[in-house]
Amino acid sequence: MDKDFALRLKNITFWYKKGKTSAKVEEAEHTIKDFSLDVEKGSFTTLLGPSGCGKTTLLRLISGFLEPQQGEIELDGVNQKGIEPNKRKIGMVFQDYALFPHMTVRKNIEFGLKLNKDTKAEADKKISQIAETLNLEDLLERYPDELSGGQQQRVAIARTLAPEPTVLFMDEPLSNLDAKLRLEMRYELQRLHIETGSTFVYVTHDQMEAMTLATKICLINNGVLQQYDAPLQVYNRPNNLFVADFVGNPSINFIEAKGEQLSDGKLSLEIFDGKKISFSVPSGFNLNAWYEERDKLVQDAVNQEKENSLKKGYVEKQNKDEVFKYHIARLNEEEGFAAKKDAVPQNGDFVLAVRPEFIQLAENGMFTGEICGAMPTGMESTIKIGIADFLLTSVIFGGVTFQIGSVQKFNFIGEGIMLFDRKSGRFITHGKIE
Repeated sequence: MDKDFALRLKNITFWYKKGKTSAKVEEAEHTIKDFSLDVEKGSFTTLLGPSGCGKTTLLRLISGFLEPQQGEIELDGVNQKGIEPNKRKIGMVFQDYALFPHMTVRKNIEFGLKLNKDTKAEADKKISQIAETLNLEDLLERYPDELSGGQQQRVAIARTLAPEPTVLFMDEPLSNLDAKLRLEMRYELQRLHIETGSTFVYVTHDQMEAMTLATKICLINNGVLQQYDAPLQVYNRPNNLFVADFVGNPSINFIEAKGEQLSDGKLSLEIFDGKKISFSVPSGFNLNAWYEERDKLVQDAVNQEKENSLKKGYVEKQNKDEVFKYHIARLNEEEGFAAKKDAVPQNGDFVLAVRPEFIQLAENGMFTGEICGAMPTGMESTIKIGIADFLLTSVIFGGVTFQIGSVQKFNFIGEGIMLFDRKSGRFITHGKIE
């Protein structure tokens, strides 16, 4: 077994039974579907996704409070099947810190060491070390109600770290704090992770927390792993439309496009209901080859599902995985949601995805729009630009004042514009609008 990983999940599947639709067919709602993940020792991994995507269920599976119907869970190279929750080398910090109000900080931390059967001298040494790491030396004789929210948070983490777990799990531990304290605690958690060298797995629905804390983001939707990468890789090269939409604040701009690849390699596209543009892609990119690879991957997945259906105990996934319903921002919001229901996407149907920082106002810009909204913050301004019936979001750096209703020219800048396939929702390539 590979000892370089603190945690390994291999093809984990878990579902809640919902009864039977017939005498032979069992209906179930999958919470986790064929989920595999390798968490390296000493890493800071965030489990990120919308509410109900399966993050907390995954934690309960790893901690042993639930058992997967399929797959294996390893902690420090040891298969956890049949191992009771209190015997697994994990620590848990929750949204509610769950400190004992009648115990001092010292006693709360000491409680975490009881299962270790340390001697008094060993326990005192560990308490002293963890208190120093978390800046709690002067608070050891206080009670929880004498502490601030941030101090209580540090005590909860100290109690969990003291027994030296293989992995420390945190389930939205900062959500009870105010905005300023949450930011301060993010820095505290970063420092703590580096100083202790521990393996952290952090559950959150807040993409800003995930981006700022993680060495790797594990993004989940509908119980399925969408992407597992470093934060900037997730931001700059999202696997699909869901990932592109979920990560980034302000949200990414989606623009529907139609077109084809020309003999010179560039794509000729039509956007904004008639505007013709040229989309320059990396040298050697072949769109037809990409389509062939996409179709092969789709067919392989269908074949694998058929093979799985023949196995004993197979339960069909009722909450189907569909192509993400991206949002097209429009001046008339009633028309903003993706796509015409009667039009099935075909090859040549695309979605351009443009981060707000890649929309730049310019006197000689190739596009003309109207300023529909402006929110200055001092360092930057978030503005809304109307073009035809479409609404784009741009971030302009610097202290600039914009007049609502004024006409402005703008460009899409850089080579980081993303092209997605409408048919599958998958990322195709980066490029530049010309």
